[in-house]
Amino acid sequence: MDYFNDMLKSQAYIIQPNEGECLEIKGMSLTFKITSEYTNDQLGVYKIVLAPHTIGAKLHYHRFMDETFIVNSGELTIQVGHETSIATKGTIAYIPRFTPHGFRNDSDKEVTLTLLFNPAQKREGFFHGLHETLNESPINPEKYLKLYNKYDSFPVDTSNMLPIKNHQ
Repeated sequence: MDYFNDMLKSQAYIIQPNEGECLEIKGMSLTFKITSEYTNDQLGVYKIVLAPHTIGAKLHYHRFMDETFIVNSGELTIQVGHETSIATKGTIAYIPRFTPHGFRNDSDKEVTLTLLFNPAQKREGFFHGLHETLNESPINPEKYLKLYNKYDSFPVDTSNMLPIKNHQ
């Protein structure tokens, strides 16, 4: 054991723009870029494309992870508590744990963003579960809430938590 010298090793991941697993979820395209597996659950990086007039998530918070939004194109509506902001290309929104937040595309154009979770909390499982749950008809609110809670997401208002404009 060498206590005085760094042990260097190559553990980098380079993900090209067209690489990563992609899920289609109710007007949202989500691509896994840097996953929990790559980072020992320390960081998750995801590309999200929101179609016009699509809700990404209603007001919720996390207990054990921080979330960062980087807007790459379009205009993203971000709600933090009772305040709503329009985030344009280049905007970075850092949302620390215990901060109620939600996001949506209120515009007539597509929005592209990069979403980071730190730590990752195996967020890929959440997105796979979201894909399954939101593609069911009707959507089961109890199943949705169970998924949310398992992956450190807590809706502020469970009577209005589903990311859909018209409740089913």
